[in-house]
Amino acid sequence: MAQNPATAEIGDVVGFAARALAEASDLARDDDVQLALFLLYASHYGSLDVIDAGWEWHPMLIATRGMLERAFEEMLRERVETPAPPVPTRDGVARALFALTAPTPGPSLSRFVAKKATGEQLREFLIQRSVYTLREADPHSWAIPRLTGASKAALVEIQSDEYGSGDLSRMHSRIFARTVRAAGLDDTYGAYLDAVPAVTLASLNMMSMFGLNRRLVGAIVGHLAAFEMTSSLPNRMYGDGFRRLGFGPEATHYFDEHVEADAVHEQIAGRDLAGGLAEDRPDLLGDIMFGAAACLTVDGWVGDEMLAAFESGRSSLRDV
Repeated sequence: MAQNPATAEIGDVVGFAARALAEASDLARDDDVQLALFLLYASHYGSLDVIDAGWEWHPMLIATRGMLERAFEEMLRERVETPAPPVPTRDGVARALFALTAPTPGPSLSRFVAKKATGEQLREFLIQRSVYTLREADPHSWAIPRLTGASKAALVEIQSDEYGSGDLSRMHSRIFARTVRAAGLDDTYGAYLDAVPAVTLASLNMMSMFGLNRRLVGAIVGHLAAFEMTSSLPNRMYGDGFRRLGFGPEATHYFDEHVEADAVHEQIAGRDLAGGLAEDRPDLLGDIMFGAAACLTVDGWVGDEMLAAFESGRSSLRDV
């Protein structure tokens, strides 16, 4: 990846990617595969200054990205249990999504954070969240030009809130950056990239893959619906965990904001966005449900691994 694509042979990077895929036992947890995908997507976001803007559409890198994406998507479709599609109506899709995302009893990362997490564990939690949340909403925004009608209007309504409705100080990524600073951490995007485990990168990479591929527009819509529907209650618990350890509003504002905002967003996302798309494009219903189930599955892997590390007294971060 360090070689300049303007001079490298196309076979070099594609060959490296092919070998990484051949040697990977679990694509979601393979550092080489997920880091490569993250960097390739970062070229489109412009999130890392070290990546030359001229590389964005270089054929060699696009070929490499396509190879990695095909393997990653195939793995997800094999491992994600997608429910049977409901009737393609707003009410039918909304009911199915609310049933799919209903809270379950038992241990969870959010409950652990609320009741038991130490200050150091809360900082690790923020570090893991930073790879997505310092760019919050961006992966889902790729879907805006790919939608029409009611589903497009619903997505724009949600995204407008995420970006602060024109007020920079209310932009969710900026509010999260204040939380990061309040915890004594660096809010520079990518500052902790080497410390974040591959499965956490996989969660963001999945969003980017769904958002950047027009044929997967149903999946990114389903992902956002599930993401919003599972946000409000956990964020209440995360805020409680930070308050328990004495953090003030500068740290808790982000979580408190999402308790209220996402309680509204989940209704829009389930009925108007996902349900509206299903009514207009019934052929996308399977991918809408797949995207929602994939969100729950992969984010569940991330949360379960972080929780297991915290409960055993281990760091949840990579040893770098």
